[in-house]
Amino acid sequence: MTDATPAQPPRDLLLGFYRQMATIRAFEGEVQKLASNGLVPGLTHLSAGQEAVAVGVCGALAPADLIASNHRGHGHCLAKGAEPARLMAEILGRSGGYGLGRSGTLHIADPAHGNLGTNGIVGGGMTLAAGAALSAKVRRSGQVAVAFFGDGAMNQGVVFEVMNMAAIWALPLVLVCENNGYGEFTATDAVTAGRSLTERGRVFEIASEDVDGMDVLAVWRAASAAVARARAGRGPSFLNCATWRYGGHHVGDHQEYKDDAETRAWRARDPIPRLARHLTEGGLATAADVAALDDAAKATVEAAVKEARRSPEPDAAALEGFLYA
Repeated sequence: MTDATPAQPPRDLLLGFYRQMATIRAFEGEVQKLASNGLVPGLTHLSAGQEAVAVGVCGALAPADLIASNHRGHGHCLAKGAEPARLMAEILGRSGGYGLGRSGTLHIADPAHGNLGTNGIVGGGMTLAAGAALSAKVRRSGQVAVAFFGDGAMNQGVVFEVMNMAAIWALPLVLVCENNGYGEFTATDAVTAGRSLTERGRVFEIASEDVDGMDVLAVWRAASAAVARARAGRGPSFLNCATWRYGGHHVGDHQEYKDDAETRAWRARDPIPRLARHLTEGGLATAADVAALDDAAKATVEAAVKEARRSPEPDAAALEGFLYA
């Protein structure tokens, strides 16, 4: 991308990034425990390891901007402002959740914070975000829409349909690929022709960039430039963010298909201690400050779990409610 990247973010924003990433990591850890104990209905897909993408992108957005997520979307929800207790309640199928316990992890929507929803369809959020971007352009609202999707979606036809239409109509849309190298249990390289996913965006003359998805600052800078471009009426951008999911495709996946050395190499780039080093080595925070943020994140999530588990399950008598307008 040719746009000038933003200057170093202020200290308070960096501390906010750290706390958000720590909160997402703690949240996913609790969800993993709950799912392993049979307390989460259905399959659960966790985003631990990918926190920098969610936080860096959402950190570049205004409150009125919109996102569409995917099946691995808890981090996106939290980064866009979701209340941890309500999010946890929905994951547990409790009536205090965003969908009153009816939607579960795969269909969490939070319109108040501009979250159009997580999505169980691979690439399904692309069309939602594109529609939101078209609406914003027609209404001249100044809003920007973001679609989060994985590298597995890059072989879905809907991705190229959206790219084509977004480019033709110069939509205020940012396409964010969380490229963790695997589509479910299969290495992306084994099923993807052409080694550069970024070139797929450039074919449509979309501003496209490879981004270090394990560095929240790199993500924030790239996303900030993309959002500024979209808001200025200069059309869509595509960010191919290289990242790594620490867990399996879902909680029950033991990842025998992954190479241990590769996993260790990616974990050495963990975005949370990476930002901690940036803060402490740059004199922006002490080790005690960072520890306090970790403790605050842990306390927030623990309180969310307790509140969510106190929430009752949906009443069977209300089953037919909200089905029709």
